[in-house]
Amino acid sequence: MKRQMGVSLSGLLLWLVVLLSGALLGLKVTPTVIEYYSILKDAKAAINQVGPDATVADVRKAYDKYAEVDNLELKSSELQIGKEGNRIVVSFEYEKVIPLFGNVSLLINYRGKTAGK
Repeated sequence: MKRQMGVSLSGLLLWLVVLLSGALLGLKVTPTVIEYYSILKDAKAAINQVGPDATVADVRKAYDKYAEVDNLELKSSELQIGKEGNRIVVSFEYEKVIPLFGNVSLLINYRGKTAGK
């Protein structure tokens, strides 16, 4: 007699819960990751627009224009702007709290820099 092979109903339901939980987490986290990369892209674009001899105010003003178009929450006042050698470097750091369900939330610390590692 052959052994039957397949998935039981309880196993199917368990995997369904796991997959749906992963999909829910992915759907909630993806917009914040996209926002992080938009902030990084806009900071680099602002630096390229103003040139290497610009002031901090010029960089902030250029970033604000890009951030307004992309509707970003991170304002130019939260950016750390400095120089490394002869290059302008913008760095930023912020936290994002993502409510999952009930009183359970996910906290992500985002940190970025326009030059170096």
